[in-house]
Amino acid sequence: MVTRTATVIGATGLIESHLVELLTRDGYFNAVRIIARRMPDRVPQGAEVRVIDFEDQDAFRSAVEGSFALFCAVGTTRKKVKGDMAAYRKVDHDIPVNAARHCHETGCGRYLMVSSVGASSKTGNFYLKFKGDAEDAIAATGIPSVSVFRPSMLMGKRNESRPAEAIAQVMMAPLSFLFPAKYKPIKGLDVAKAMVAAAKNDEKGFRVYHHTDMMNLIREQH
Repeated sequence: MVTRTATVIGATGLIESHLVELLTRDGYFNAVRIIARRMPDRVPQGAEVRVIDFEDQDAFRSAVEGSFALFCAVGTTRKKVKGDMAAYRKVDHDIPVNAARHCHETGCGRYLMVSSVGASSKTGNFYLKFKGDAEDAIAATGIPSVSVFRPSMLMGKRNESRPAEAIAQVMMAPLSFLFPAKYKPIKGLDVAKAMVAAAKNDEKGFRVYHHTDMMNLIREQH
C-alpha cells in the first residue's frame, strides 16, 4: 500500500485547522502529521503532532521527512509581532521557504502554500512583498509540484480575536458580488478544501490559484 502522509504546518490558524480536519477524514491520505511550535489544544483523532522550534532546521527537516504532501498556511499580523518586521518575516517568509527546502531535500513531491492576492516581490507593501519573496524562493527549490493559493479576505471564525477583521467580514460579505473575481472574499474552509483537492491532482510545475480557480477545484471533486 502506498503511504500518503499529509503534513500540515500549524494547526490553530483558520485554514490549518480546517485542513487537519479535512485530511483526517479523507481516505486518500492514510496519515496526517501536524508540525507546530506548541501542542494544539485540540488534535483530531488519527493526527500525529511534532512540536519543534522552527528555527532548528535539523528538527524541521526531520519533521517534514516522509511527507507525501506538505501544506503551509502560516501567517501572522503586525499586532502579534508588535511591529517587529524581522519577526514578521520569520513567520510569513522564512517558515514557508524553509519548509519548501526541506520538502525538496526529503523527496516530498507536493507543496501547497497559502499566499495572498496581490503577492509580489516587486511591490512596496511589506506584507505582499514577504509573500511574493517567499513564492519566488519556493518556485526555485525544484519541488515537482507547487500550488500557491492567493485568497483575498478570509471568511470564518478564527481561534484568535481580530475585531477589525470580524467587522470587515460582516460588512463585505453582502457586497462580495461587486468585487472582481480574484478579490472576492472566500471562506477559510473553501481554501482548505481547494488545497486538499489540488494535493490529489498530479499537476506538475508551479501553479497559482485565485478565487475562481479554488472554487473550480472544489467543484471538480464532486
